Amino acid sequence: MSYPDPRYLGEDGEVNALFRPATTAPDFVSAPVTSSGPRVSGGTAYHYLSTTASTGGEYGLYRVDMGPEFGGPSTHFHRSMSESFFILSGTMRLFDGERWVDATAGDYLYVPVGGLHAFRNESGEPASMLMLFAPGAPREEYFEGITRLAGLGPEERAEFFLRHDSFFV
Repeated sequence: MSYPDPRYLGEDGEVNALFRPATTAPDFVSAPVTSSGPRVSGGTAYHYLSTTASTGGEYGLYRVDMGPEFGGPSTHFHRSMSESFFILSGTMRLFDGERWVDATAGDYLYVPVGGLHAFRNESGEPASMLMLFAPGAPREEYFEGITRLAGLGPEERAEFFLRHDSFFV
């Protein structure tokens, strides 16, 4: 393997880094959702650390703080992006396509494109993790849209998941 072709061709570098303090408020906090589709618990805070827009499509990085309620999507896969999970605190149940594991601070799961996976917080305690999508995708619209699933009909729900590269099994 070799490095990718250069994309920056300047001689001196640029001042263009973005800093986000840990004290920054969440960008979005979900409300409880009840539907026949994938279940996402209320009280989940999403921190949009690096969006597809801010990285030029390279990746998306999000901190997800889940309350102690049971919650998370059922088994699914993505056709256009990989997804990674890094547990910051608490205990998160991760499904790697074959088995569920109780992941704790420092544990990591990489899911290649097409890989079956799921996650949920069943611990009864808060949990926090980083989620990385590569290449980047507009996941902010997905995170914010899942709160409206209960009001969608079956065809609208299917179109929502198709638009957001989420295929549930």
